[in-house]
Amino acid sequence: MKTCFGYIRVSTLKQGEGVSLKEQKDAILDFASRHNLDVTDWFEEKETAAKSGRPVFNQMLRQLKRGQASGLIIHKIDRSARNLKDWSIVSELPDQGIDVYIATESLDFTTRGGRLTADMLAVIASDFIRNLREETKKGIDGRLKQGLFPFQAPVGYQNNGKGKPKTPCPQKAPLIKEMFELYGTGQHSLRSLCSEMNQRGLRNHGGKPVSMRGVETILNNRFYTGIIEIKRSGEVYQGIHEPLISPSLFRRVQDIKTGRSGPKITRHNHLFQGLFRCGLCEAPMSPELQKEHVYYRCQRSDCETKTIREDVLNASVRCALTKYQIAPEEGEALEKAWLNSQDRIAQKDLRNSIELRISSAEQALSRAADLLIEGTLDNETYLAKKRQVTLTIAHLREELQNLPDLDEIKANTIQFIELLKSLIGLYENLKPHEKRAFLENAFSNRRVVGKKTILEPYSWLLDAKTGSGVPFGAPHRDRDRTEVREFEKGDDKKRQLLELMKIMNRSSGKPDSGNVS
Repeated sequence: MKTCFGYIRVSTLKQGEGVSLKEQKDAILDFASRHNLDVTDWFEEKETAAKSGRPVFNQMLRQLKRGQASGLIIHKIDRSARNLKDWSIVSELPDQGIDVYIATESLDFTTRGGRLTADMLAVIASDFIRNLREETKKGIDGRLKQGLFPFQAPVGYQNNGKGKPKTPCPQKAPLIKEMFELYGTGQHSLRSLCSEMNQRGLRNHGGKPVSMRGVETILNNRFYTGIIEIKRSGEVYQGIHEPLISPSLFRRVQDIKTGRSGPKITRHNHLFQGLFRCGLCEAPMSPELQKEHVYYRCQRSDCETKTIREDVLNASVRCALTKYQIAPEEGEALEKAWLNSQDRIAQKDLRNSIELRISSAEQALSRAADLLIEGTLDNETYLAKKRQVTLTIAHLREELQNLPDLDEIKANTIQFIELLKSLIGLYENLKPHEKRAFLENAFSNRRVVGKKTILEPYSWLLDAKTGSGVPFGAPHRDRDRTEVREFEKGDDKKRQLLELMKIMNRSSGKPDSGNVS
């Protein structure tokens, strides 16, 4: 009786849990019984045959060539190979004295006609896979253009079946938001953030704590802003799933990751770390703990600025804040002046300005697509441009959506004036990392020259003390473009200060004094 190997295969683990492998094995045993063959070993594989390199298949071929069996029985040709490279190996086995049998086909590999028929069936199997691959790609592209993500949902989202958008996971989505917000403060490294999120209970798809690499993957994923990006091709699509974070927060996180937004947390995490520079040589003032006091030192050995104690810096900050804190009577006059200066037409102009910027960005993307078609622009450059412009458009749409109406501007103006009345109290009640954020938003130039501290306020703080400018809303139409941009930046800083005021109110048990846009 001739000895043979039996080879059975399914494409996926899921298929392997069914009856397909058993049916193949029964068919091979029936064939062997009818043809007086003895199956001495079974080789079972759960791998696709579309690509070469299957480990079990290769192991079986090695043993056949060593003479451990004189024949091979397979269920069907497409079970042995769906690519012509592997089939060429199988089809050459008869030339090496190894018989090949197909359990479901009456093919004689010792004849020209039998081998020709087998080769034709192998070509058909290979073409089937090639066509299936193309059709699958078309289906995936179609889903992506609809704004659907046809792959495994990222951590924080859950799958809902084919043709349906991913939805936020009730347990993990809030933790993903917290992760971005924590890193956006600039007070965490990837390592400290990973530890913090694991303590808060964030787990990956396997139910295990997220790794540091997993944290970085999440922070790099635009999916959480509502944008689908395919890493392999570089293509981006506007998703229809619910975003977990804003484009502006995502952009801030990327700035921090690339080192454009100051230092991360350190072992000591000193109060003014990363905030002050030497006014003579522009070197950073680095903190050092010596004899229970923190000193900030210029790193240039030949610089006249040497060290300054943290308590001296803190006294200078308090002195500067006292200078710009307003009295109650000043607040009443400021509120009247600012509220009377609001202009519905100016507010409409700002909305139109943002809409024009969105339109301009969309036209730039369209022109880039035209250049790609003409061959002037290469595909890699186009995809990089598309990713950048898509994120910019998302950021502008966020600005447009968050643009406050006049009632919101009024509420924010009143709350902002309350903040100006209590700058010192606000500062003293904040935690160290919140104090750093406060100072970053209040003073644009923070320098130390010798033993002297220089704190130059942003224009919004200076305008508040002098009673000029409008605290929230659109700039006046007589300002040029540069002033408008600076004004909009000032609005962002004021809103961040209002958020700090909310933190202070919560920590002291006070109710919020108004809405923050």
